[in-house]
Amino acid sequence: MNQTQQSFGAVKGTTASGFESLGHLFEQQMRTLAEENAQLCVYHRGKKVVDLWASKNADPDFNADSLVNIFSSGKSLEAIAIASLVSKGLLRYDARVSDHWPEFKGGGKDQVTVADVMRHEAGLAGFDRSVDLDDLLPDNIKANSLGGTIEKQVQRFRSPATGKREYHAVTRGWIANELFRRVDPQGRTIGEFVKEEISAPLNADVAVGLNDRQLERVADIKLLSFGAHLRASLRPRIFGRKVFHNFVQLMARLLKVLPSLRKGNASEAPPPIRGMTGISFFNDIRMRRGETPSANAHSSARGLARVAAMMAAGGKLDTVECLNEDGWQALHQAPLPAKMGGVILTRFTQGGVDQFLPITKDSTLLEKAFNDGREGFYGWMGLGGSIFQWHPEAEIGFAFVPTSLHMLDFLNERGKLYQAEVLKCVANIEANQ
Repeated sequence: MNQTQQSFGAVKGTTASGFESLGHLFEQQMRTLAEENAQLCVYHRGKKVVDLWASKNADPDFNADSLVNIFSSGKSLEAIAIASLVSKGLLRYDARVSDHWPEFKGGGKDQVTVADVMRHEAGLAGFDRSVDLDDLLPDNIKANSLGGTIEKQVQRFRSPATGKREYHAVTRGWIANELFRRVDPQGRTIGEFVKEEISAPLNADVAVGLNDRQLERVADIKLLSFGAHLRASLRPRIFGRKVFHNFVQLMARLLKVLPSLRKGNASEAPPPIRGMTGISFFNDIRMRRGETPSANAHSSARGLARVAAMMAAGGKLDTVECLNEDGWQALHQAPLPAKMGGVILTRFTQGGVDQFLPITKDSTLLEKAFNDGREGFYGWMGLGGSIFQWHPEAEIGFAFVPTSLHMLDFLNERGKLYQAEVLKCVANIEANQ
C-alpha cells in the first residue's frame, strides 16, 4: 500500500492511497478549531493507513509517540481485559460479581452481574466517600484499599422512570479492576494485564498506570473553559469558529443533557478522589501512576488504533491473538438498548462497549449526533475528545487523541468527522475494487 508523506502546515505523518482526504481534513481542523496537540491514526484491513499528528504551537516535546490521557476511551481497554477472562473460560458475563468477590454482596449488590457492571447498570455510579490517590497504586489495590471502599457501597438507582443505566464514569473501572484481579490466575490488575498481554505483544503504546519512563512522554491535557467554548460558539463557521457547534446547537444539547446530569446519583456524591478539584488534577504525576481504567488510561493514537485493529479483526492482529473467537464474540453480544440517564439511547453489549447503528426516522437530535457517521463502529470515547473504536465489517481500527478538551462537545462530534471521512474513504476503495 502506497504511503503519502503529509505536509499540511503543522501536520506531520503519512496517509495511504485513498485516505489522503483525512490529511486535508486534519490540517483544516487543526488550523481552525481550538486545538493544541492531536494525533489521528487509522488501520484498515490490518494495515496502518493514516498516521498523523500536529502541534499547533510547535511544542517540541509532542510527537506521534506522546502519551495522552484518553479518559473514558479507557473503558474499552477494561472491556477487553474482562473479555480476556471470558476468552479463557474463567468468567461469564451472566455471573454475579459476588460469585468471585463474596464481600461485594452488601448494600443490595448481591445480584449484580458482570454484564450489569459493564453496561453501567450496577447502581454504583457514585460512591459515598472519596478515595485516596494512594489507594489507586497497584500494590495498594492488591491490598484491597480500594476494594474495601467498594464493598461498603449501597446500590442506588435514579428512578424507575429513567431506568437502571447511569454512566459509571469513574467507578466502572474500579469495580472491573477488583473483579479482574480476583479472577485472573496471576492476581494481576488491569494495568498489569494491559502491559503484559496487550501493549507488549501488540507493540501498542497503551497503559493503565504509568511507570517512570512513560511519565517522561506524557503530554498535559488542557481544558477549553465553559465560557471560552460558549463565546467561540457565537462566531459563524465562515469566520473561523473554533468549536464544532454553533451557539444554537450547543444550547440544544445542553438543555437536553444538563437536567439529567443534575439528577444523577454521581452528581450528589463527593469527588471520586480526595483533593480532585478539576481536570488539571489528571496532570498530577501521582494520578498518572495510579489505576483508574475508566478515566485515566494513557495512550498514543498509534497505540489505540493498533488495539482497535486487533478488535476489528476478531481479536487477532498479525500473529498476536488477544481474544479467541468465543471471547471476542461474547464481548460484542447482547447489545441492550437503554437510555443513559434517561436521555441518550445507548446499546451497550454485555461486554461493555457501545454499538453504533444507523439512525432512524424516530431518532432524537442527540441520538443522530451520537450515531450518524459512526454506523457500524463499536467502542466508546473519552471526555473532551478522544475516540477509540473499531468497525469489524469494514475492518477499521480508529483512534483520535487530542490534548485540548472540549467538554461541551458531549458526544465527541469534532472527532466523529474523521470517522465519517474514513467510512467514505473505505466505501470508495471498495467501490473501485
